[in-house]
Amino acid sequence: MNYEYYYNDVPGEGKSRNNLVYTSLISKDKKTFVKWYYNDTNYHQGKNQVVNENLMDEKWQRELKYLIKTANFFPDIVPKILDIDYKNKKIYLEIDGFDFWNKAQCDISQYNNVLPDWQDQMLNIIEKHNELNFYKYSLHPSSYFIVNNKLKSINYFFCYDHDEPYISIKDVESHIHINRQNIMKKYLDQLGISWDVPQPWAKMNKLCLETFRTNYPTDFISKALKIV
Repeated sequence: MNYEYYYNDVPGEGKSRNNLVYTSLISKDKKTFVKWYYNDTNYHQGKNQVVNENLMDEKWQRELKYLIKTANFFPDIVPKILDIDYKNKKIYLEIDGFDFWNKAQCDISQYNNVLPDWQDQMLNIIEKHNELNFYKYSLHPSSYFIVNNKLKSINYFFCYDHDEPYISIKDVESHIHINRQNIMKKYLDQLGISWDVPQPWAKMNKLCLETFRTNYPTDFISKALKIV
């Protein structure tokens, strides 16, 4: 099966990396998505952010841990795992076409047209993560695919157990887009967060959701904040 780089087609920007950490691949028939934990300069167009091999391996290990855990307990909220190539650090997932954001033409106003009950489904996914006692900070709309009208969550490299030692934003800024970082800074005082001081996971989760107000409707963010 042939694979090619997978990008989001962002209006006004053109091809945009689907992910800042790994290299995203998609099969020619658009039925398989591959998360390749390899720092491919061509894919990242020279804007590579995770260049440290140890950090990339950590992201790979977290991806394995939390994706597999979620698949074992709540298989309906993640894509079917077709294969895991541990040697080459590749995970093959069953999909059905482009991701949620791409299908909506990267436009909030189109979300309901793509999947009418997307809010209920996404909130359910957040609740399921809570039940598994971990926090997931990869919440961008490109972190979801749709299979048989069911929203499927991906990108588990940015997850932490509720009882892990706290971290600071500075500890993970290498794999947060600079635009997202600038948005985050606007909420620091409001939430009582310092950039380089470790913070409680729940507080970091609230900060994360606040920064996604540019990607989701206000009513959805309000509902999600009540869950976390």
